[in-house]
Amino acid sequence: MTFKELGIIDPILKALKSQGYTHPTQIQKQAIPTLLQGRDLLGCAQTGTGKTAAFAVPILQNIYLHNRPNHRGPRKIRALIVTPTRELAIQISESFSAYGKFTGLRNTVIFGGVKQGKQVNQLKQGVDILVATPGRLLDLISQKIITLDHIKYSVLDEADHMLDMGFIHDIRKIIALLPTKRQSLFFSATMPPDIVALSKKILGNPQKVTVKPQQATAERVEQALYYVAKQDKLKLLIHLLKTKEADSTLVFSRTKYGSDKIVKKLIKAGIEAAAIHGNKSQNARQRALSAFKEGKVKVLVATDIAARGIDVDDLALVINYDLPNVPETYVHRIGRTGRAKASGIALSFCAQEEKTCLRDIQKLIKQKITVIDDHPFPDDGSTQDSNAANNPQKSNRPSSPTTHRNNNRRRKNYKHRNKRRRDSGKIN
Repeated sequence: MTFKELGIIDPILKALKSQGYTHPTQIQKQAIPTLLQGRDLLGCAQTGTGKTAAFAVPILQNIYLHNRPNHRGPRKIRALIVTPTRELAIQISESFSAYGKFTGLRNTVIFGGVKQGKQVNQLKQGVDILVATPGRLLDLISQKIITLDHIKYSVLDEADHMLDMGFIHDIRKIIALLPTKRQSLFFSATMPPDIVALSKKILGNPQKVTVKPQQATAERVEQALYYVAKQDKLKLLIHLLKTKEADSTLVFSRTKYGSDKIVKKLIKAGIEAAAIHGNKSQNARQRALSAFKEGKVKVLVATDIAARGIDVDDLALVINYDLPNVPETYVHRIGRTGRAKASGIALSFCAQEEKTCLRDIQKLIKQKITVIDDHPFPDDGSTQDSNAANNPQKSNRPSSPTTHRNNNRRRKNYKHRNKRRRDSGKIN
């Protein structure tokens, strides 16, 4: 099947061809005809399946054919795409620009963490499509710079991650401001009960599109695990980066401080690296990401939220320096590689104190990750980290039932940690 067979108009076909798109992905085959018919859509698909084009192409076509701007007056915002992070918002806006470059339609992106002046100027010039993070969107609405009265198409993207970041109240406020008569799209990589409940409040009688629901992880990603003591992780990372010789490697750290520390050690070891996290300015984040995409920097160290939306062609290697507390996050992380039809490798480090996280991850993906024992820094469980060595009460003995319950409680409450912080730039 080709895009032309899906009923895509010539200006968009021309743009897709210039981007090297010839045949639609599975989610595009299912979603585009439904959206061109004007139906609501509930989509669940693993990362890297072509989801952005699945909603951007029909929105562009519908606006072009049915809601083209009246040149006698200012353009009005017809489509709103809400997404959790700055990086993802920028990426989606770039996709709309690429797919719609021959339609004459305008889009812009707004997000927090930067001064609003340039964004406001873009809005005053008139746009047809707005891509936004929740906090900045509500700020500009409260200043009466933006109105949602003319929205015909609304998209809530990465809904599960939106809830993890504590945006649920902001999302409810935004939904309440949207016109009742509109086409609504709801996308999420996972569909836990709270996501399903939210979708029911947004959608009428949606068409459901699910791509490979049984496949919890990217199918073309080769996964492997290294047991390593916490204090040896940096040594193992440097060893792997020098022996694997990957053209591009994305390293996940749990904290912003940890990201900066890793980068300093890598640079000291002669490995070009950059960090991307919430404490970095937007310009610094964009410079680091651009250098990574252009191959000037081969290693990018990121926190989970900053990494959301990073889309790098042919990303060769993902390394989980720290295992995530929330198992679904592991799926999102390794999905940065093995995108579309490419293959990729995901390696994970596991210290003694992270074994509970590992167990939860393997339960979610319904498979045991292959363990690599042949490396210079194996941990047989007898090695304690420096803190535990100095404090016997914090040794690596098996967790008590109380500790296990507390760990579970912390994981369950993860999505509330960043509640009401919005996207002010203070978040990871």
